Amino acid sequence: MSVVEFGFLVLAGIGAGLTGSIAGLASLISYPALLAAGLPPVTANVTNTAALVTVGIGSVSASRPELRGQGRRLLPLAVAAVLGGVAGAALLLLTPTEAFERIVPWLIGGASLAILVQRPPRELAAEAAAAFAGRPHRDPRWLPLVVFAISIYGGYFGAAAGVLMLAAFLLTTGEPLARSNAMRNVILGVANTVAAIGFVLFASVAWSAAVPLALGLFLGSLLGPRIVRRAPQAALRRIIALAGLGLAIHLGIQAYF
Repeated sequence: MSVVEFGFLVLAGIGAGLTGSIAGLASLISYPALLAAGLPPVTANVTNTAALVTVGIGSVSASRPELRGQGRRLLPLAVAAVLGGVAGAALLLLTPTEAFERIVPWLIGGASLAILVQRPPRELAAEAAAAFAGRPHRDPRWLPLVVFAISIYGGYFGAAAGVLMLAAFLLTTGEPLARSNAMRNVILGVANTVAAIGFVLFASVAWSAAVPLALGLFLGSLLGPRIVRRAPQAALRRIIALAGLGLAIHLGIQAYF
């Protein structure tokens, strides 16, 4: 890999980390960057998943205060995430390359639409707090099934899996945004790490591309919260979502025509 390509992937990783902080759609930047670097679609997705592990490590370490006292609650959810991540990774490895190329535009388009129509997390948190106010609350027994389903998607491709996981926790656990986000960081990080381990063992990770992308993702995840505090989030989310729809259309034309 040339110095120019290395620098390009670092910058793409920073952009992906920022995008993930704003809209939970890091793969919107990182996946097409890997395609632009010359990786075939399945290898790009596998490499992207491996690189995204660094984001999980950074976000979980930054969420330790909100995670205190949640170990017992997180254990069954983590087990569901492990199983879902394994299933998603296996599904990807069993999907023919041509079929994956045709599926990806729909996944990116669907994720972008989810970002476009999703209500702001703070709004969801306020609504959930009002609904659970003044009465005892236990997590629903079916929550691990929801986590399992989202983790399958996260292990397979993952764009907007963080958005889905955060919304699920906000609407079911009765926890405020900060604690729900910390739970999301742990559970999605587990699913992504398990999928990445599977890809390392049974697929071909392009490490020459994964390393600079991971470096950029880590830097972007550090810068993201500072930018989010100052930037107009609603406008940025719409821009990111519209860019994602444009990318989905572009990849769809390549795959189908």
